Amino acid sequence: MIISHTHKYVFVALPQTGSTAISHELRQQYGGEKILFKHATYENFLKIATPEEKEYFVFSCVRNPLDYAVSQYFKYVTDHKHKYTDPDNLKRLRGIVAQMYRQRFEFVRQQQPTFPAYFKRYYRTPYSNWSSLSHKKFDFIIRFERLQQDFAEALQRIGIEPVRPLPRTNPTRQKSQNFLSYYTPDIREHAKWVFGPYMKQWGYEFPPEWGETRISSWNQLQFDFFNAFRIVYWKYLRNRI
Repeated sequence: MIISHTHKYVFVALPQTGSTAISHELRQQYGGEKILFKHATYENFLKIATPEEKEYFVFSCVRNPLDYAVSQYFKYVTDHKHKYTDPDNLKRLRGIVAQMYRQRFEFVRQQQPTFPAYFKRYYRTPYSNWSSLSHKKFDFIIRFERLQQDFAEALQRIGIEPVRPLPRTNPTRQKSQNFLSYYTPDIREHAKWVFGPYMKQWGYEFPPEWGETRISSWNQLQFDFFNAFRIVYWKYLRNRI
């Protein structure tokens, strides 16, 4: 998380949404400084914030989950930055979610599955992430797909004139530019079911060539049901177990 008392903003870094590049740039060019930890939630911040800080401009990012899933798969394939094999990195991977990451990495390393095989194995419930906690209440949301333009707009809304284009950092190796190409016809209907409610929530759309997409009431109900438990975890248990 990044805060600036000079410009009165708070940036909430959601993983794999371009937040690393933005965090670095805010610190280097726009008076930002680290607070709490890298992927702290806004709820974490509110526990320590002063009344004045709670009025700061708050912004964060989201990403098309179709793209995110492919990117995460290739992070396992390439052991991105040795995250899953370096002893020092492994010490930081704790808790239930970290165990899940390690299990998926081991499966990918040992079985070398295609993306469709990986997707069918690990994406079995409607997808969400902790943007469900507070992102809808934030002052501005940057879309990963419009990272440069939206970051510049966020700065302008804060009252800062951008000094340069946002440098790119932390790219995933070996991923095709067209993430949609990894979604073979046999997994597209399942992808609609997994990602449909979340994509509807954030205004993302499936490719027209995938055919009609309709979020059934049952699909939405399952999304809401699983999200209720996830929110409890993200809000109260994430840093404990």
